[in-house]
Amino acid sequence: FPGPVAEMQTFGRGKRVGYWLSEKKIKKLNFHTFVEMCRASKLYHGIHYLCKAYSRQCTLLLDLSQPLEQQGPLDAIIHKLTDHIVDADQNVTESILLVQSVQEYIDAHPETVILDPLPAIRTLLDRLKSYTLIHKIEESMKDDRICSPSFMGLSSECGPDMLEQLHKNGITFPFICKTQVAHGINSHEMAIIFSEADLKDIKPPCVLQSFINHNAVLYKVFVVGEAYSVVERPSIRNLPFGPTDQRAISFNSHHVSKPESSSDLTSRDNLEGQFRTPSDDVIQKISRCLRQALGVSLFGIDVIINNQTGQHAVIDINAFPGYEGVPEFFDDLLTHLTSILQDHVPAGPLRANGVSQSLPTVCGVPCGMLANEGSHWVIDGEGTKKSSHQGLNYCNADRAPNYQQHCRASLAAEASTQ
Repeated sequence: FPGPVAEMQTFGRGKRVGYWLSEKKIKKLNFHTFVEMCRASKLYHGIHYLCKAYSRQCTLLLDLSQPLEQQGPLDAIIHKLTDHIVDADQNVTESILLVQSVQEYIDAHPETVILDPLPAIRTLLDRLKSYTLIHKIEESMKDDRICSPSFMGLSSECGPDMLEQLHKNGITFPFICKTQVAHGINSHEMAIIFSEADLKDIKPPCVLQSFINHNAVLYKVFVVGEAYSVVERPSIRNLPFGPTDQRAISFNSHHVSKPESSSDLTSRDNLEGQFRTPSDDVIQKISRCLRQALGVSLFGIDVIINNQTGQHAVIDINAFPGYEGVPEFFDDLLTHLTSILQDHVPAGPLRANGVSQSLPTVCGVPCGMLANEGSHWVIDGEGTKKSSHQGLNYCNADRAPNYQQHCRASLAAEASTQ
């Protein structure tokens, strides 16, 4: 290797971490701050930027269009390849080759920690798969404090039996219509369907999800390994239950949930029922199960609180979110990366980011369960307040409505006791 890599000292070998993020993501996160933190850490010789074209900001040029085998060894890779994974699934040749190249390196080097595994990312990029997963996790948890909304997939335009299909799958008016692909600009474009009259306007493939009144508050849970932060955001106002004459409302979920968002759609003039903040214990359980079922470390969970029952409902899961409003993100990422690289022991197939899984199931959900998803979920139209780091087995009392919380959990350690 040219430059500083060739001159690296071999005694007391440090760790080498590669990363690939889009330029937009790098700027949005100010990820170079994290690069400098890694360089300052005694654990690392350096963190190296995986990129396709030369950049002065690269510590080392690693070309993803070429075999990574020639550019390693790498102890860990941090990436957000979501754009390329989606394009590969759309048969874009360049992305297919790039993703295959990365996966080939991963397969050949089980000792390399991947944040996060590509199959897991594919699951999170498909709302139908991720919603199926969260429902299976909830079934296994048997916790009355959790009840996510009913949903179903739609692969073709609505047929004459659509109302029957909605009833069969527990979907009630109003419901949210979302794209099945949970990434990209279009993934934020959604619609609220209030009655049968607007079913004809639904554009498949999509996922339909019952709307739950939640007093216009969304809780975004940002997970980094064993730590999570909860940030409160605006959300859709309470809506009348059952079919109404209201015409469908189209909206952009990204705009609706911005901290400064204020509109009639996010009005909090009709608050009613229960107003609770998320339970630490519930968020811990959901995060731990998702992390272990998929082997992921960097993800976000959108949670609302049912204003009638007080139950937690997961309405979306995101791969490597933006971590807006989480000033501890880089500290948590460095802590997590350091921990898994120090503890990492290459093992068999049940390895999740350095955490050895000795049992065939985690949180009651079999590893690899997504390969056996039932088709009954899919039909066609014809048929931060910031607290100090603390253990997450603590169940919080109700807090003031405006808060931001940051906690650290030994999720993997606690899961081993389940």
